[in-house]
This record gives sequence, C-alpha cells and structure tokens, in this order.
Amino acid sequence: MCGKFTAMASWAEVVAFSQPLTAERFKTKDVEDRELAYRVMSNVPMIVFDKRDGRRRALPMRWGYPDPRDWHRPRPIHARSEGIDTTRAFADSFALGHRGIVLMRSFNEAPDVEGPAVQHRIMPEEGRVLAAAFLWRRFDVPSDHRAQPQPMLACVMVTVPANALIATLPTDRMPAFLAPEDWPVWLGEEDAGLDRVKACLKTVEGVRWTMTKEERRAKGTRAKPAVSDPTGLI
Repeated sequence: MCGKFTAMASWAEVVAFSQPLTAERFKTKDVEDRELAYRVMSNVPMIVFDKRDGRRRALPMRWGYPDPRDWHRPRPIHARSEGIDTTRAFADSFALGHRGIVLMRSFNEAPDVEGPAVQHRIMPEEGRVLAAAFLWRRFDVPSDHRAQPQPMLACVMVTVPANALIATLPTDRMPAFLAPEDWPVWLGEEDAGLDRVKACLKTVEGVRWTMTKEERRAKGTRAKPAVSDPTGLI
C-alpha cells in the first residue's frame, strides 16, 4: 500500500490547472525547484475548494487520521473507494465535500508479502503530474501546553484496485488518480450527486508508467545514488 510519494516544491501552492496537466505548467523562473518526499505523518499540500470564497486553496494537512486512542498515531491512512460512502470513518467526509487533491510526481508501492517491505517507485510519463484523491477532516486533539483541544486538519488517501502493472508486485491496491475533467466534480465545484462523485474513482489503465525497485540502505554505508532493477513498463 502506498506510504510515500514525491512532488516538486513548486507544486505546494498550485491550485489551478488546464489541459494538459503537465509539470511544464508549474515551473518557476525565480526559484530553483526541488523534489520533496512525503510520507505518512507528513503535512501534505492539499488542494481543496473553498465554497465560501468560491475558489481553490492549498492547505497543509497531516497524512493519517488520528487514532482514537492516541492522536499521535496515524490510523487509518487509506480509504477504499468501494466503501467510501458507507464506511463510518469516511462517509461524512465524502458526503460533506471534504474531498481534496494532492499532486504527485511519483509514488511508492510494496509487495503484499511477509518480511521487510521492498519499496518500488512508480513514475508516470515524463513531465506528467498525478492527481491523487484524498478525504480530509478537522479534528480537535489534546495539547500538551494548553487546556483546550487544538484543531488539526488530517487526511487519508483514497485507493482503488491495482492496475495490471502494480498488480505484478503483487499488491491489490493503488492510489485513486483523478482525470483532469473530474477535478471540479471531486472537489465540489460542480453540483453532482454522490454517485457521480464516486464514479471519479477509477483504476488507471492503459498508461505508460515505469516501476523500479528502490535499493535498501545498508547500515553504515552510503546509499546507492540511483534506483535499479526495472521491473515493469506498461
């Protein structure tokens, strides 16, 4: 299951797009761009639609809803698309329009097998941007320094059945990536029934992605400078 992805630093404030959705649109002239890695518990840049102001906004949100018994622990971190409208933990976020998008340059998956996780990095075609569907909620969590609970925005990644490439790992899930034309429906900019919103969550097939195994860092040694062992192209 995906627990890591990368994005470019310049995308953190991106709130609009037009076709085609490519990295070329997000290049900046004044700032040297760099790749950032986000993991569970990171504050990820979430694109949401602010109905009050009638515009999109980019907000930082912690990846992982807080565990009811210990808010420091992230649980859950994923929401299965099939039950997104009926599962207690997600149904309210979905119905109330607490839906967002996170832009990705790549994402990681690992085989669903026993033993240490073997991470694989999946990259789309050169210059393409992946738009992953997320749900989010506002939580009031305890504070070590204040008597009153403090608000926290937290999010979970929506997943769908794995496509043909990722299923070879093997694993049966992958992030739900939105087509550009589905952004307004998912974000709530367009009036749409929940059935139509849910229909935006589809397994992406028929694309040319590369998948490479990431080398594990050996203790006391420097990591290899690049990934190796290509495992698939579709």
